[in-house]
Amino acid sequence: MKHIFLNLKRFDIPREQGGVNSIAEPSQWGSYIVSSTQDGVKKLKEAAGEDTEFVMYFPEAHILPAVQAKTQDSPLTVGCQSVYRDDVAAGHNFGAFTANRTAKAMKALGCGSVLIGHCEERNDKAGILAEAGVTDTAAVNRLLNQEVRRAVEAGLTVLYCIGEKAEEQERWQEVLKEQIETGLEGVDRAKVVIAYEPVWAIGPGKIPPDQAYITKIADYVKEVSGGMDVVYGGGLKQDNAKMLSEIPSIDGGLIALTRFAGEIGFYPEEYLEIAGIYLGVNG
Repeated sequence: MKHIFLNLKRFDIPREQGGVNSIAEPSQWGSYIVSSTQDGVKKLKEAAGEDTEFVMYFPEAHILPAVQAKTQDSPLTVGCQSVYRDDVAAGHNFGAFTANRTAKAMKALGCGSVLIGHCEERNDKAGILAEAGVTDTAAVNRLLNQEVRRAVEAGLTVLYCIGEKAEEQERWQEVLKEQIETGLEGVDRAKVVIAYEPVWAIGPGKIPPDQAYITKIADYVKEVSGGMDVVYGGGLKQDNAKMLSEIPSIDGGLIALTRFAGEIGFYPEEYLEIAGIYLGVNG
């Protein structure tokens, strides 16, 4: 199976407030993205001739409008951006989770998937632990493992992100192995896809990894994980979609911004173009 994931981060903030949104009013943003892409995605799936999963991860406020915009035969799965490490349960806790989004709450709102372990989430957790004086590097992976477990228990599929920072490149095998083994301990891996993020190469002015490096990483991740599907999480774009499609051990990609110059931001028509190039339908 191929996977096309979309992480919409906080792209809903209007440009006049410092964001990159110019495609729709914030109140209509989630529904606009779904309604502007689901027919195109359906055509891509049919033209590609192979089973392809399309998942979009929205900021929480936009999940309901996005779900409501789906047609009965929509090929899109709406997802959320991480979940809390605990959840409601009979005889345990009926909902005392103020300020935290639980997996069961997201499932009830219509989500089918969740993005866990993105480098931005990992950095946030590491920062909180550092403030508490925790220096155990495996602590973040243990916390993420709890999130993955709760997500799978709630009936969500998971896109689990891993990746090495610049200072970790010399021991990338050790870092990635710990992220996989600790983060997915006791988890039904059939419900999880791994996204590899080259954290050291993410950001303005950074040089992205080449095909050989991505292939090396993907092959290793498949070996350590027992053959799980692996997608490129460093950004599936117009200029790398064809290259990534030619790597046998890469099973898809994670799209974020679609335009990196001029009026940068996310644009539905460019999303469809990128997906089409990767699937060999256009471009």
